Amino acid sequence: MDLLASYQATKKAAEKKILIGGPLAVISVALFLLVGLNSLVVQVLAGLLFLTGVILIIIGSVAFNKMVSDFKHNFLKGKIGEWIENGVYEPNAGLALDDVYRCEFMRHADRFHSEDYIRGSLDGVQFEMCDIKLEERRVEHTKNGTRTYYVPFFTGQFYRVDFNKTFNGSLQVLETERPQSKRPFKKIKMESVAFNKVYKTYTTNDHTAFYLITPQMMERMMKIEQDHPGNIGFAFLDDQMYLAIDNNRSLLEIQMFRPLDEKRIDAFKHDFQLIKDVIHELKLNQNIFKEIT
Repeated sequence: MDLLASYQATKKAAEKKILIGGPLAVISVALFLLVGLNSLVVQVLAGLLFLTGVILIIIGSVAFNKMVSDFKHNFLKGKIGEWIENGVYEPNAGLALDDVYRCEFMRHADRFHSEDYIRGSLDGVQFEMCDIKLEERRVEHTKNGTRTYYVPFFTGQFYRVDFNKTFNGSLQVLETERPQSKRPFKKIKMESVAFNKVYKTYTTNDHTAFYLITPQMMERMMKIEQDHPGNIGFAFLDDQMYLAIDNNRSLLEIQMFRPLDEKRIDAFKHDFQLIKDVIHELKLNQNIFKEIT
């Protein structure tokens, strides 16, 4: 049995325990409510069934999570090293919140989580990325007291890419967000009506905006938006390009009751198409911009 098949077998064994434990717990509750109210024997039987079901669910869940951790550390690490030049994968690490805020278009988060950190290069362009979740704190006052809960407003991927071009000012091209900065950003219209319907452009330097976002660049950014569902935001600042896509998913998520086979591995590999498209479509691997003075 090869390594991938071994992980799939471990995954199925964990899922089987959950599939058995779940119905047992449900049956035990139904048995107690329908028959057990007037029978001590049925109550004991329902209790034993419920306890067995819960134990199986816990054992299966722990086994599944252990398999996922082992799979990421000992299998995916090697694959990412093959897919990306100088690829480094740290499943339990991520960019810090301050690193994310440097794009200057992310709203303040009351709770933040990041994981599945990856860095490397494609066509000589250095980048780093991770999954992030930003949440807003909500407080609800009811007759029974106060309830505090958190609502996600961004779940997706965040990228920091070496732009390797020098320009004055800052530029943001956003689908839904707005600049979150004290810099003197102003909203401008680009030459393409179609582009302006999809993206809102903010800049601190008009010359830089029109210099970087050429008609060809607008076409490429439109293509990226069409090919990758989710709300996309670009920021060009100093020698960095920041990219965020709010697509309500994790890039390297292992899901229960879905096959962990070669097709799934190919899907993981395909998920890197976004950063490849950005580098190729925006021609970040070519020295096409001259220094602005």
